[in-house]
Amino acid sequence: MAFKPALVVVDFQQDFCPPTGSLAVPDGLSILPVLNTLLSYPFPLKIATRDWHPPDHVSFAANHSRLPQNSATAVITHPTDPSQSYVTALWPVHCVQDTPGAEIVPGLHVRELHRVIDKGMDPRVEMYSAFYDPFHVSDSGLAKLLKDEGVTDVFVVGLAADFCVKATAEHAFDEGFRTYIVHEATKPVFPETWGECSDKITGKGIKLVSMDGPELARLRA
Repeated sequence: MAFKPALVVVDFQQDFCPPTGSLAVPDGLSILPVLNTLLSYPFPLKIATRDWHPPDHVSFAANHSRLPQNSATAVITHPTDPSQSYVTALWPVHCVQDTPGAEIVPGLHVRELHRVIDKGMDPRVEMYSAFYDPFHVSDSGLAKLLKDEGVTDVFVVGLAADFCVKATAEHAFDEGFRTYIVHEATKPVFPETWGECSDKITGKGIKLVSMDGPELARLRA
């Protein structure tokens, strides 16, 4: 069976890491050594992604002044088709383009990367996934890149497990790739519900694997 794996390091950025990140994931910085170990492995393709939001991005609570002050959600509507909409969480301002919080965490071995892909640049749509937003309005080109390179398997790591890592893995699976999340190489925003969330992810056919499991051993071999 063909095996050409890619590593996708999702949004390992300053604003997602303690102690100073505006949207810090609990223990998010602790995965740095594991990420660097994975980057040392012979993946034919290693990609990092960055949230790269404009200041007026729809996911920022600060941009919804008409909502109640304590509102945690908002309705996002398709930019050109009002019949399509969904309710989503709102967040503090984070990963604004060309700000320190949007930069990749110092210490990540970026020299090992083949490509950095920016996402979330369209202010009108939310984009957890590194592939595209839920309406498919904004496409990063990641699916085409992976297919053009002949990738068969995608290993997804980074932050955060229950949002951007999850969405990226789901879209990788939807695009036809065998897909894995390396559990030591990610952390969730909400640790208390990660067990239930991960069960739903694996229920879709995505594998949650470990650093010492056979999937990565195959790569090292």
